Order: sequence, then C-alpha cells, then structure tokens
Amino acid sequence: MSTPTQSKKNSKIKSARWRFRPDEQRTILILGDLFIALLAFYSALYIWGTLPDEWLNFSMDFLKQRVQLWFYFLPLIWLLLMIDLYDVRIANNWVSTLRGIFITSLASIILYSFIYLLSPKGSLPRIGVGIFLINASVLSIIWRWIYIKIFTAPSAIRRVAIMGAGVTGNTLAQAYNKMAVKPFLLVGFIDDDPIKANTLIEDLPVLNTSENLLETINKYDISEMVIAISGQMSGETFQEILDAQERGLEISQMPSTYEELLGRVPIHHLEADWIIRSFVDEARVSKFYELGKRALDMVGGFVGTLIFLLFYPLIALLIFLDSGFPITYVQTRSGKGGKPYQMLKFRTMYQDAEKDGKVQLTQENDTRITKIGNILRKTHIDELPQFLNVLQGVMSLVGPRSERPAWISEFQKQIPFYRARLQVKPGITGWAQVNYSYYATVEEMAIKLEYDLYYLKHRNLFMDLIILLRTVGQVLHFRGR
Repeated sequence: MSTPTQSKKNSKIKSARWRFRPDEQRTILILGDLFIALLAFYSALYIWGTLPDEWLNFSMDFLKQRVQLWFYFLPLIWLLLMIDLYDVRIANNWVSTLRGIFITSLASIILYSFIYLLSPKGSLPRIGVGIFLINASVLSIIWRWIYIKIFTAPSAIRRVAIMGAGVTGNTLAQAYNKMAVKPFLLVGFIDDDPIKANTLIEDLPVLNTSENLLETINKYDISEMVIAISGQMSGETFQEILDAQERGLEISQMPSTYEELLGRVPIHHLEADWIIRSFVDEARVSKFYELGKRALDMVGGFVGTLIFLLFYPLIALLIFLDSGFPITYVQTRSGKGGKPYQMLKFRTMYQDAEKDGKVQLTQENDTRITKIGNILRKTHIDELPQFLNVLQGVMSLVGPRSERPAWISEFQKQIPFYRARLQVKPGITGWAQVNYSYYATVEEMAIKLEYDLYYLKHRNLFMDLIILLRTVGQVLHFRGR
C-alpha cells in the first residue's frame, strides 16, 4: 500500500496537456493559413474556369492558356501579407485579427491595381484575382475565428505561476498586466517569505511557499512555473522544482518568459554573465547566415538605390520648395564595433537645427521638422539614401538603429549592456524599429536596446525577412516619426 508521501510523489501534473506555447501556436497558424490560401486558390481557379463566358472551361487547356505563371504564387503572396497576424498576441484578439485581414485584402487590391495599370491591356486576370481575394478573406475570417475559439478556451490556456515575488518577479507581473491580450493566465506567486503570505502583489495572490509544491500545483491547476529568484535557491526548493518537472510541469526562467511576452530582453534583471552566455553560446551565427544576409543586403541595396534615384528629383523639388537647400545631409554615425561612418539622409529638419552645437534627440511633434520632412519621416522615405550605405557595406537592411557617437558615449554610462548592439552593422530597419516608436528619453532608449538585444540573440534570415515585411506595413500605415 502506498503512503501519502508516495502518492504525492507519484502524482502527475494534470494540466500540462494540450496547452501550446507561442511558437507552437504560430506553427499552427501558418499551416492553417497555408491550407486556407491553397483552398482559396483552387476554388478561385475552379470558379473562374466554370464561368459561363469562359470558353475553355476548367481544363488543362484552361490552365495552360489562361492562367499565367505568377498566378500560382498568389497563396504565397497572401501569406506574406498576413505576416503581422503571426504574432500570437495579435492572432488571439478578434478585433486585431479582423483589422489585419482587412488590411491584407486592401494591400492586395492596391498592389494588384498598381501592377494592372502598368501591364498591357487584357494581360491580367481580374476575375481570377478577384475571386481569390474574396475567397481568401472570407475563409481566413472563418479559420481565424475557429482558432481563437479553440486557443483562448480555458482548457487551452497555459496556467503559469511565478516562483519568487521579489523585484524580478514583480517586473514580469507588471509586464503581463500591461498587455491587452495575454498569452497565458498568470495564477499568482509562490514565495517563501512569510511576510508575503496571503497578500496581493501586482494584483496577483501569493499562493503558497515552495513547501509541498506538487500539492499547490495540482490545487491551482498550474502547467508552468517561471523561476524569478535572483538570489540563492535552497536545496529543498530546488528538489521540489525537480520533482514537479519530472511529473510534467514546464519550467522556464524569467528572462525567457519576458522575451516571450514582449519580444525583448530584460536588461535590468540579467545576471552579470548573461551577455557572455547569450552572445557567445546562443547568438553565434553561421557563415551561411552571414553570406545570405550580405546577399540580401546587396539585392535590397541595389533595388533601394534604384528607387532612391527614381524618386530623387520629385523629393528634391518638394524639399527645396518647402525649406530650400540642402536636399540631403551627411551625419557621422557609429557602425559595427563602434567604427564611425558617414550616413546619408534626406534633410527633414530646418537648416541649423543644432546651431548651438548641442546634440538633441528627436521629440514627438518636434518643431525642428519641416512640413515635407514630417511626411518623409512618417513614410520612412527620408531613409532612402541609406541604401547607398548598404551597398557600401557599412550598413545592413536589418539591424539596430545607427546612433551618433555622442549618444553612444552617454547611453553606455547609463544603460547596461548598451555597447552589445554594436556587434552587428546598423540597419535601415530593425526589430526595435518595427516594435517600438522613436525614443526621446534614456528610459525609452533602454526599451529600444531590449529589442535590439533580442534581435542579436535570435537573428536569422527568416527573422530579417519578417522585419522587412513589417517595415513595408509601417510605411503603408504612416507609422514613422
């Protein structure tokens, strides 16, 4: 006969089943959207081929003669335009999902209309494209509604507790409480401090101490534990955590969960050796990535330079009529390893904006910005000359935002790990740029750095492509400053 202690030790964590992490949910979203896009594509072909005025009907001759090669790429283009909806925080919100599908449909129509106007008359299949867009939009709405119903149901939501109700645990709880759409249910804290027993911290209860951890986990149906203990952990607590993990409890550290919640690293709550572990062991990139990134930079830099040269006469005229010369300006920035280089931009501020010689951060509604300059900034058109810097090799398409040497010297005194962002070339766009607005204070710069360090830790070609696509979305939404 088993004793109560044996029964407790043999108990299984019942809540660890069928609760998916964000990366797993993202995979499900991509596969579901791929199926929907293919279904919309084949149904569009069938409807198009069986219309009364289609003389070839739905046949091999129809596919060979009427369907152009690029038409077969419509499902892939649809998936690329849906890129923002693969953020689980957005995908789990019905209003954000509807908005995203509407924007995807609108962007598709605008893109097709632009191509249609530049193509020979009768060369593009308006009927086929129209049917595909209608089918893809309607089917995507249905599929995403089903997804939200399934993955926001109580049985599918991860139930998380924080081990440690100190400053580190409080920071994580604060970040969680500020989120409009929460990726999991934060049940409360587990802490051994008797003073905190039966209290609320950040509106969350302290559930119990680490003693009899398995009983607490089963009582509150906890599926995951986040370790947020910054000091020493007792041997008894460590053993309780190991026992729970053996029986199905998922264990994660506070920095990892913080990254999952916000897409950035908590620079104020990292141990001294974190920078070594993360950027020597975890963030090492392969030569294939470096070659692929440089190839992407060369192709993107060449295309961007052509666009820059194409629009230069019009932009130059607008700048001149608004505020005179010069049209562009050169500014010293710090590149990889802190090496200075000359960055080229369209001028968006009045002449002598820093006539006193004092370096100033750009503020919201900055009076130094011209009327045309404001438009250029919101559309990021002022960045076009930087494609020349990309071809030169001192910048990349994707990377941390380039900074002036004076600001780097100042920020590294006040923000931990600041110089780590200089490990890679600065970028025209980046993870921080697509996730956070421009900064005007040291505190906001610290948040930008958290995004930059997240990029350095997780960077790969797929992430670079996602950032480039999201940048296009920001341009279309006038989100620059």
